[in-house]
Amino acid sequence: MSINSLRTLACLLGLLAALPSHTQQGDCGFIQNPDRQAYCRAISGGGSSHCGFIREGDLQARCRAETGGGSGQCGFIRDHDMQAACRASADRANTSSSSGSSGQCGFIQNPDKQAYCRATSGGGSGQCGFIRDSDLQAMCRAETGGGSGQCAFIRDHDMQAACRAKTR
Repeated sequence: MSINSLRTLACLLGLLAALPSHTQQGDCGFIQNPDRQAYCRAISGGGSSHCGFIREGDLQARCRAETGGGSGQCGFIRDHDMQAACRASADRANTSSSSGSSGQCGFIQNPDKQAYCRATSGGGSGQCGFIRDSDLQAMCRAETGGGSGQCAFIRDHDMQAACRAKTR
């Protein structure tokens, strides 16, 4: 092998080694809704600076809460179900333990979203079986140990891309 071939090979190996760290945010690029795309980038390692690109107020507050702002940011959310889900996920994102965060899930009135919240807050994949919405159920299974392969069962393209970003 020539020196140029070795250099090219070394560069390619370096790029491949860096790929896993950028894969999560790369999946966010497939989300068409700009607010959801910015949210995905923020929670997939991009940080709270991406939250500023979100125009929808409730989602922006949730984004700030989950990227280090803490559950106090959830108080700015007007939708009650989203506020409770925000508190549960912010508690989970900002502490090393998921225990205790599922108590907030009980304040969610939508039964599918409540079961999703419980499952992703430490209740495990068994809670996913209570979800009637098939896309949300697949997302739930992916996040609670089923892996990104479960994302293929999601029909909504934006939700599928978000699922892949969360589970890689």
